[in-house]
Amino acid sequence: MARYEPALDVDALQAIDMHVHIEIDDHGHHSLPEDLVEAASRYFRADGPRPALESIAEYYRERSMAAVVFTVDAHTSLGHPAISSVEIAEGAAHHADVLIPFGSVDPHDPAAVDTARRLVEEHGVRGFKFHPTVQRFDPSDETHYALYAAIQDSGVPALFHTGQTGIGAGIPGGRGLRLGLSNPMLLDPVAADFPDLQIIMAHPSVPWQEEALSVATHKANTWIDLSGWSPKYFPAELVRYANTMLKDRILFGSDFPLLTPDRWMRDVAQTNLTEAVMPGILKHNAVRLLGLDAGRVGGEG
Repeated sequence: MARYEPALDVDALQAIDMHVHIEIDDHGHHSLPEDLVEAASRYFRADGPRPALESIAEYYRERSMAAVVFTVDAHTSLGHPAISSVEIAEGAAHHADVLIPFGSVDPHDPAAVDTARRLVEEHGVRGFKFHPTVQRFDPSDETHYALYAAIQDSGVPALFHTGQTGIGAGIPGGRGLRLGLSNPMLLDPVAADFPDLQIIMAHPSVPWQEEALSVATHKANTWIDLSGWSPKYFPAELVRYANTMLKDRILFGSDFPLLTPDRWMRDVAQTNLTEAVMPGILKHNAVRLLGLDAGRVGGEG
């Protein structure tokens, strides 16, 4: 069993994409039920293939980028088996020059705390991904505090989906998924009670962009990734904060495969993000957050 250890040539990387989904595994199993896959494709107008981990590694290697890869374990709420975070970590271990695995655990699973610990200790995952709307949990509920404590003790960050989602969009009742669970203000008590837990708020958090900016400016252990939206649609307030007081805690993310880093990099030229902040957004902030030292990190991939 291969344990992930990073083998990144950090100096040679053009960027670190903090938000890349593994939507299909090597056995052809999708991360979401078919109706939700179709709804997300319609929402993002993305009918292209869902590449597996091997192809994703090659895609990012060709671009001299690294990618944080993950799935979302929502087996309780969706009744659909999750893609294995263990297999993602093992696959990333074979492509450690470009891939950085995050784990995912279902917060409703009684074994979530133990699973999270094992994913870090035995498989080397470098963080965790949560999607409160899809996993149907309130992140501020103290029921989940033992899980956050385990992640904090492991010294790795937690990435939370925030804002609108294309998953379930256009389906009657949104298939029962509740957008309000992804209000970034629900992460404020988590950041307050776990000051050593680094929390990433994914995406422009529309319709709660100002709430996300409020949390980020008040809680120094919170970050924002810029995934899921073409940069040309970023809210003006987000761009203003990214250029100024939050410039050291803003992270590049694409939302691949639904939004590609190629499009993100092309469209960012149409924004008012300044040249001064772009090196930090594209790479250096992620290097600091993930504990990656400049130069070669780890052994051979």
